[in-house]
Amino acid sequence: MTLKELEEGKAASLAEIAAAADAEAIEKLRVKYVGRNGSIPALIKGMKDVPKEDRPAFGKAVQAWKAEVEAALAAKGTGGGGAQKVAVDATLPGRWPSPGAAHPLSRVIADSARIFAKLGFTVADGPDVENRFNNFTALNTPPHHPSQDRSDTFWLTLANEGEEAKGDLLLRTQTSPVQIRTMLEAGAPPVRVICPGRTYRRDTTDATHSANFHQIEGLYVDVKPVSLADLKSVLAYFTKEMMGEGIGVRFRPHFFPFTEPSVEVDMTCHVCKGKGCNVCKQSGWIEIAGAGMVDPRVFKHVGWDPEKVSGYAFGFGVERIAMIKYGIPDIRWLYENDLRFLEQTA
Repeated sequence: MTLKELEEGKAASLAEIAAAADAEAIEKLRVKYVGRNGSIPALIKGMKDVPKEDRPAFGKAVQAWKAEVEAALAAKGTGGGGAQKVAVDATLPGRWPSPGAAHPLSRVIADSARIFAKLGFTVADGPDVENRFNNFTALNTPPHHPSQDRSDTFWLTLANEGEEAKGDLLLRTQTSPVQIRTMLEAGAPPVRVICPGRTYRRDTTDATHSANFHQIEGLYVDVKPVSLADLKSVLAYFTKEMMGEGIGVRFRPHFFPFTEPSVEVDMTCHVCKGKGCNVCKQSGWIEIAGAGMVDPRVFKHVGWDPEKVSGYAFGFGVERIAMIKYGIPDIRWLYENDLRFLEQTA
């Protein structure tokens, strides 16, 4: 091979390297030109066949070719020894990953905590596995109440008939047991907490029901007089903050074992603004919570004198608020982790 042919070969090899589009192509060119059996090492091995007077110039040209090929390969991302490197162009703009978004349920819980914090409420937590006393007895729920049936509650252990039932364990059916734990641990009022968390009930899953869902309970107890008017003002404020201005609130008489008097809380339908539609079944109202003044017998169960303390409690389903707020027609969408759905509520 003449010096002219060496120059032509060098130019061709550098052009090939410059045109290589990926790591696989670059590696093939490395093997072709500077690999153990590549063309350049073959030229070096064949130096003995070059005329003696031409060897210095020929050897210098071959070494220059090899050096330029290795430099070109290194610039493309692979060195002469085949070690992989990363080519970075610092002048290119950065590639920012797509930011994540909070799940609709997490957003409702966080928003609720923020709203109630303005009113002096703190967040209390408790275990998912509860005992019968905290979940039922202390909340004034009689043993014959349907909610204590095995068909309604996930019982984990049950005492034999006639034995102390306080040791019975279950998956909590509501977050109200956290209120009992909070009062027992506080020892004395005042207490002002909200209790968000998972709850469990034996229920058939459909568009509006789930065996595992979330609730937020609220409790305020004090030695100074607490009235139903206080409760109404707090829930009216929460509804407007959560759902927006122009949303009305109404209270209807109801019954709950742990509050007396008890009320159901409705808000103006956010879709039709109270005019009536399919969402509110033409009533103009949507039920969002249950509430009432704490029953005196609940205070007795935690060792507080109902003659000296008073308070109110309320509770609402997180999924229900999320479905209303974000227009979600099926509760199962909240648990299927479909990114297309989650991106729409971000």
